[in-house]
Amino acid sequence: MKASRLAAAAAVAGSAVLVLSGPAFAHVSVSPEGTAAKGGYATVDFKVPNERDDASTTKLEVAFPTDHPLASAMPEPIPGWTAQVTKAKLAKPLTVHGQQISEAVSKVTWTASGKGIEPGYFQKFPLSVGPLPEDADELVFKAIQTYSNKEVVRWIEVQQDGQEEPENPAPVLQLSAASDDHHGGGAKGASDDSDDADDAKTAHTGAEASGTDSDDGGTDTTARVLGVAGIVVGAAGVAYGVFAGRRRSEA
Repeated sequence: MKASRLAAAAAVAGSAVLVLSGPAFAHVSVSPEGTAAKGGYATVDFKVPNERDDASTTKLEVAFPTDHPLASAMPEPIPGWTAQVTKAKLAKPLTVHGQQISEAVSKVTWTASGKGIEPGYFQKFPLSVGPLPEDADELVFKAIQTYSNKEVVRWIEVQQDGQEEPENPAPVLQLSAASDDHHGGGAKGASDDSDDADDAKTAHTGAEASGTDSDDGGTDTTARVLGVAGIVVGAAGVAYGVFAGRRRSEA
């Protein structure tokens, strides 16, 4: 009885830990598809899990950073959702690739036109953004998640150095070192396509050469194996003959 009670208590304690620690792993987050290089463009995904058992997520609002404003944000079409990009005038214009930019993206809002994100599911919301700042290592996006029962969860708390993760952390995009072409995860130009074609041709030629060498090596190996097998069989025959001769002489 004592052992069973201890086991039951341990099970309850373990399930309590799981329940308490679960939400910490199910917050709104942002990550790049590939890399998010400083000074370039990137495609980023906002990942939104549904944390409720009795309601669906029907709206997501993502506020863009004001300390490092971004001039462009292009959402990818998502079935069952509509996206709206909101821009605001800048107090100080930005210089982007030699051009003056007087406004930047302030917010992107996704609204469900259907069921939204149902319980037990998550949804990714892709955005092409840029140019990314060259003088920052990360960008903080504050997000607001709305459920079908009108509940609102604000993912707006900024992580402080040396402290535990807050209960509702804001999504943070980590930036990598600047690339030479400053395109990041954006579209490639004609020269890039040409280079890719040359690389593919070189790889194909190398593969053919490698295949030829492999075939030759396989033929040589087979010949050697057969030769060794022949020698072994021959030696076994000689030994058998000697042994048989001895038995006849003894008889």
